[in-house]
Amino acid sequence: SEPDLLAWLVGERRSTSEQKYYVSNLPSDTSLKILAATVKARWICEQAHQQLKEELGLDHFEGRSWTGLHRHALMTMIAYAFLQARRLKAAGRKKKCRRSTATTEHASG
Repeated sequence: SEPDLLAWLVGERRSTSEQKYYVSNLPSDTSLKILAATVKARWICEQAHQQLKEELGLDHFEGRSWTGLHRHALMTMIAYAFLQARRLKAAGRKKKCRRSTATTEHASG
C-alpha cells in the first residue's frame, strides 16, 4: 500500500499583519497546538544552527573526509550544549537572586 502522501498548507497571520505559510506532512488528526509547536520549533533550530556557526565555527571545517566532518560537527555541538547549560544555569541564578531580593524587600517594606 502507498504511504499517505497528503501535505497541508499551514497559514499564520501575525499581529503585524505579516503572513507566513508552511507545508506540513503531519497526520490529519494532529492538533493545532502540536502543529503550531512544530512550526515554532523550526525557528529554534535555525537559531541554534546560526549560533553554532557564529560562536563555535561549525562552518569553518575545511577537511576532506566524512569522518572529519562528523567529528567537527560533534565537537561544536558538544561545546554548544556546554555553553547553553552554562547560560541557563547563570540565568537561573539571576532569576533566583532577583526573586530573593524582591522577597527580602517585600518583607522589610
